[in-house]
Amino acid sequence: MRDYLSHEVRNVAVMGHSGSGKTAVLEAMLYFTKASDRFGKTSEGSSLIDYDSEEIRRGISVYTSLVPIEWKECKINFIDTPGYLDFAGEAEAGLAAADNALIVVNARDVIQSGTKIAWERASARKLPTIFFINKLDEEHTSFEQAYEQLRETFGKSVIPFEVPIVENGEIIGSVNVLRDKAWYYKGPLADPDKAQPVPDDMVDAVNGYKDQIAEAVAMGDDELMEKFFSGESFTEAELTRGVRLGVRNGEIRPVFSGSALQSIGIERLMDLIIKYFPAYGESGNYAAYDENGEELLLETNEKENLSAQVFKTIADPFVGKLSLIKVISGVLTPATPLFNANADKPEKAAGIFMVRGKKQIPVGMLCAGDIGALSKLQYTSTGDSLCEIGKIVQYDNIDFPAPQISLAVYAKKAGEEDKVFSGLARLCEEMPDVIVAKDPMTTETLISGQGELELEIVRQKLQSKFGAEAVFKDPKIAYRESIRKTIQVQGRHKKQSGGHGQFGDVWIEFSPAEPGTDFEFVDAVVGGAVPRNFIPSVEKGLRENLVKGVLAGFPMTGLRAKLYDGSYHPVDSSEMAFKTAARIAYKQCINANPVLLEPIMHVEISVPDEYMGDIMGDLNKRRGRILGMEQSDGKQLIIAEVPQAEMFKYATDLRSMTQAKGAFKMNFERYEEVPQAIAGKIIEAHKADLADDEE
Repeated sequence: MRDYLSHEVRNVAVMGHSGSGKTAVLEAMLYFTKASDRFGKTSEGSSLIDYDSEEIRRGISVYTSLVPIEWKECKINFIDTPGYLDFAGEAEAGLAAADNALIVVNARDVIQSGTKIAWERASARKLPTIFFINKLDEEHTSFEQAYEQLRETFGKSVIPFEVPIVENGEIIGSVNVLRDKAWYYKGPLADPDKAQPVPDDMVDAVNGYKDQIAEAVAMGDDELMEKFFSGESFTEAELTRGVRLGVRNGEIRPVFSGSALQSIGIERLMDLIIKYFPAYGESGNYAAYDENGEELLLETNEKENLSAQVFKTIADPFVGKLSLIKVISGVLTPATPLFNANADKPEKAAGIFMVRGKKQIPVGMLCAGDIGALSKLQYTSTGDSLCEIGKIVQYDNIDFPAPQISLAVYAKKAGEEDKVFSGLARLCEEMPDVIVAKDPMTTETLISGQGELELEIVRQKLQSKFGAEAVFKDPKIAYRESIRKTIQVQGRHKKQSGGHGQFGDVWIEFSPAEPGTDFEFVDAVVGGAVPRNFIPSVEKGLRENLVKGVLAGFPMTGLRAKLYDGSYHPVDSSEMAFKTAARIAYKQCINANPVLLEPIMHVEISVPDEYMGDIMGDLNKRRGRILGMEQSDGKQLIIAEVPQAEMFKYATDLRSMTQAKGAFKMNFERYEEVPQAIAGKIIEAHKADLADDEE
């Protein structure tokens, strides 16, 4: 593969619902362009793109893959993104390197949740977009019906550019709408180099589609608009120019169709991408920041200073770390001295590669716009910016989605904790949306990600790549205890066993603290009843015992302790004696109407209108309180407060209830008293766990 310049490169994210055939489309392109000697299939484990053991075992794309394809003196860097929502982080990584989007849809089930999500992601980034209606060779499929669903859902910018010719339920050719010409793949008229007239029964439909294109073209150009409304026809050159402009600004989203498995429409699709998607060099300027944080604009060409961004990291215990990069400006060669602007450290790559699936092909250079990989970078992580030493350039970090689910992680075998957590640290480099952190409230180590499937794959990968076995469990709830009654109690510690004795005596008033206060200690001793040097010991003794409540052993919170009296012995009193006396006093909080508290989460759920009733009913079942509703980005935003104990695996439940069209985020709000009936069960279960631990 030769070196390609910025005006010869197209970077295309391939998106769509899981199962729509994204990977199959790319496998067909690889086979058609002879970049592969076989047509790989994910379901058979022969895919060049989905090569990971988890992808083969599950028959779905799990990771973002690079698929560079040479076509007609251009290079198309396809970025195959997973359609399954559990791998949204992988999709975001791929989109960070994309300049255009190809959305693949299933002809039998066009408007799936993944289709809408792909559209939203592409639209949010203002990516020029092409639709490919796949699987038209299957029974009970219709191009017209599929197209109408796309147009009805996504608007008038969705316009067919190529229409299949169907005879007896079989695709035998296609009509190019712009050129008013037909090409046949099968039958007596089959000749890839010879165009034929449009079939008579398709003339009206094709003319209608051409009018749609002409109208869309006119909207983006004043001169063409005037010509359109005067009734004049556009020349082919005017149409081509107008379409390129319309695709670039989002006013035109071409629709193509075919069958990946039958290689129908694949050649024409690649032609369309080359012809109408803007080359990287046409993107103009790219916003970045200098070493002082001041904004600067870099030209997207080879003459500019070198800058690049890492959008994905692959961690391999044998090969080492591979950093996938997009060169944003300039030229990268093996001799280029690199500098990591985020880590503020120089870097040196062991090699520059082009990546195609699992193949790593050494290259001599990467020019502006091109995508490749650097091996064995020491300080570089996903999202980091690379530049030349002395010419600092830094880009915004990639915005990965917030975790939706958390599980507690333990080593399966005692003594393998270091092995497990070092392996997880390596995998988090590879999957930045997966976060491993210790919960300060429960002291458990939690692993958080987009869904149960993603976390299960992390567990499997931890075992297969690093030989470490982990167990994932539901995390503990950070319950707390508090009191609702004011009491005055004595804590008296006296021990005499020959020699030096121990004596400490305190009177303490325990009462509920002000809201938001964990613990408040008040020194109200007068007259030296408790010597000043022993009062800190009383406070320390109380604080040490707060970690274990009097009701069920959960940490105590919201407690006010006022030391107002006591007594001491001039010889036998000590700091330890007063700490013990404080502990004795604290245990009497069992008489202060102790209660169990649970964390309450602030939850915001975004769903389409049609799912409102189901979501609100479900929240009520989860002991939630609806605080309000409002419109947000065309969806309903439900704001509620829900106990944390009711929100485990909510990501899975929400997807099920909304056909994956809902999203949520939540954060800790406050503690509230647990209803008595539920509290009793929690207390008994916790006491049983403590008993098991002691055994």
